[in-house]
Amino acid sequence: MDGVINDRLVDAGDLPIAVRDFGGSAPPLVLLHGAGANLAHMTTLARALRPRHRVITMDLRGHGRSGDGPWSWDAALADVAAVVVQLELARPAVVGHSLGGMIAALWGERHPETPGVVSLDGNPPPTRTEHLPGMDLKKAAAELAELRAIFDRMGAEMGQTVPAEQLPELVERQKAAAHAMGANEKVWIEGFRRNLVQANGETSIRPSAETASSLRTLMEDLDLGPVYRATRCPELVVLPTRDLPEQEGFAELYEAHRRFVREQAEDSGVRYVQLAGASHAMVIEQPDLLAGLISDFLAAA
Repeated sequence: MDGVINDRLVDAGDLPIAVRDFGGSAPPLVLLHGAGANLAHMTTLARALRPRHRVITMDLRGHGRSGDGPWSWDAALADVAAVVVQLELARPAVVGHSLGGMIAALWGERHPETPGVVSLDGNPPPTRTEHLPGMDLKKAAAELAELRAIFDRMGAEMGQTVPAEQLPELVERQKAAAHAMGANEKVWIEGFRRNLVQANGETSIRPSAETASSLRTLMEDLDLGPVYRATRCPELVVLPTRDLPEQEGFAELYEAHRRFVREQAEDSGVRYVQLAGASHAMVIEQPDLLAGLISDFLAAA
């Protein structure tokens, strides 16, 4: 397996899980993507980690080439466990971005033998005024309602059928987005195409509206404070320091929420790092820096 990248399907019981194994004999590391993405979106970070780890990426259920099934934290953790067992990974580290970071945190809580877990801004979205310290309550409530309406509209658009004649235009838009983000265009387009589903002569984009709705509820209801306090394995949380372009209209809200996340980590005794110049898209923006940070943390853990 040294130096050979291998794609395969793992039987997770009720559905198949698509896996990409970057090979090598170094300590194993499972790398998890965020909601709406897939394993292809983690390729650049995986390559940067590869010199010091055997990196395994996977499509979470309902994403990429993995099967569809009911979403729960237990189900997602069972999928990771199936990958670990079937690939015979001995005590892998688990690293995740966004949704994947939340799964990594939950894995660390349940697996004290894990050599380390790293969350790359794996935090639930802002939904409560009490999670926005220092912000005027009335303004916070109004902006949360506005933000909720935006997410409602986005959710309503998930999983819709894409007319065949529109696909070339969508690909061009994705290329433009990759250029704007400074991302590897080939990797970005693979990620876009990997979430396309053809059925009955029609094309749709994963995740489905049902999956997206389940994920939103799970993330909004998750409280990481007790998870952090119960975790016994080494844990690192990497936090952004700036907004995504679409967050800039809610700059005060997101700064307050970042403050809450920092306070939650401090109160729970979890080590965290604020990554200078990074947004929630840190995996795209600073993959080499992240790889060094992750590898150094795991080596010292």
